[in-house]
Amino acid sequence: MIRGILVSAALFASPVAAQQVAIDGGAVVGATTEGVAAFQGIPYAAPPVGALRWSAPAPVQPWSTPREVASYGPDCMQNPLPGIQPGSRPMSEDCLTLNVWTPKPAKGAKLPVMVWIHGGGFVGGSGTLPETDGSLLAERDVVIVSFNYRLGRFGFFAHPALGQDGNWGLMDQIAALKWVQRNIAAFGGDPAKVTIFGESAGGESVSRLMASPAAKGLFARAIVASGGGRDDWPTLVDAQAKGQAFGTRAGAVDAAALRALPADKVLGSLALMSKEEDRYSGPMTDGTIVPAGAETIFAEGKQARIPYIIGSNDDELGFIPAPFRAMVNGPVEKALGAAAATVKAAYASEDEANRRLGGDAIFAEPALTFGLLQARAGVPTFLYRFGYVAEGQRKPGVGAVHASDVAFQFGNLPADATAADRATAKQLGDYWTNFAKTGDPNGSGLPTWSRLNPAAPQLLSMGIETTAMAAATTPALTAIAAARDGK
Repeated sequence: MIRGILVSAALFASPVAAQQVAIDGGAVVGATTEGVAAFQGIPYAAPPVGALRWSAPAPVQPWSTPREVASYGPDCMQNPLPGIQPGSRPMSEDCLTLNVWTPKPAKGAKLPVMVWIHGGGFVGGSGTLPETDGSLLAERDVVIVSFNYRLGRFGFFAHPALGQDGNWGLMDQIAALKWVQRNIAAFGGDPAKVTIFGESAGGESVSRLMASPAAKGLFARAIVASGGGRDDWPTLVDAQAKGQAFGTRAGAVDAAALRALPADKVLGSLALMSKEEDRYSGPMTDGTIVPAGAETIFAEGKQARIPYIIGSNDDELGFIPAPFRAMVNGPVEKALGAAAATVKAAYASEDEANRRLGGDAIFAEPALTFGLLQARAGVPTFLYRFGYVAEGQRKPGVGAVHASDVAFQFGNLPADATAADRATAKQLGDYWTNFAKTGDPNGSGLPTWSRLNPAAPQLLSMGIETTAMAAATTPALTAIAAARDGK
């Protein structure tokens, strides 16, 4: 998502009143604009710096006087990509803050809560982007929360000297959800009605949190947008080997020396599509926070059995020029092995296979698979495909690419958005907030969205022309699933 283009109109309105709320760290003072109170930059854990780098999030140090929280905290350490996040915001290791938007900042309101987990491949992103400002969603009588979590080598790093942990960023996510349980009632939210929702790495985080014993009971519903999930995370042992190799190159062999490394050395050149993949483990299956692969846990029925929305966009990787598609499709074909030829033959043409294979394998087929696993657990599950393209951005042969749905989820469209664009955002926002309120996205004036039936799977197709139920499977998705499942 190109930062700075999609903004909420609420960002331009002048705050008209201060609002004070008491939480467990002390009193915080936010600002009310157009009936929505915003509290930005609230610390939910102690700064993970010095001796706390690569440690589980620690409690905040309480403050004694009211703390103004009217501006975002720094983004977590990352290397921005040109044109994606130009680095206009400050970055710091001291980044564990969250933001709350509420229409009723008072105890007793009992509003449903929606907690956003941002994407960025676990190496980038932020909970403070303009397109994810929560003001417009909060106007629908829900409380919105977003937060930052440690990224890259700061958030996902294992080393024998650091013990048997490594998923620090996931621990941050859990700490933020625990903060919500303790404090959201003070903002008018109901801790028993928490929905977690996220896109890309944030969506994958949602499914991993559903599979994590450490997150049990912290949320009641879940929404996954373009979250993938059928990839295998490295084991703790593998992650420790990469961490140890990094420490050796950096001249740090014990915990104290590792924590004393300059932040820029820890960061290195790690970014999306960087050349450090072979020296960075990313999130890992550590045996505790992530006890096993999410797919395995879902297949065993050990995940959180809660209402679940999952889906993907119809042209996830359509932004990749044709000459570069092999960079994505090559690893997919390698993973499919001998079945790759069969999978490619399931498409209408070779050109269609080259265009669709990566997006189908990384996002669409995993959404179907996880949706079916959750539906078979007997809980309400809703599958979708988002295909709407803003009228001003339409090009022949290009659909809804990765992350293009995020602004529609929050309603933060550009000033030149058309009536059709805004109608789509309203519809998507209605589905999402209905789900947060009741566990069912359906409501008055909306096309009916049927629960996923494993015996005859269908999905809600949200496209340019219409929104209707459609077949969830295609020959290509069936072939991908069969190849992965060894059928």
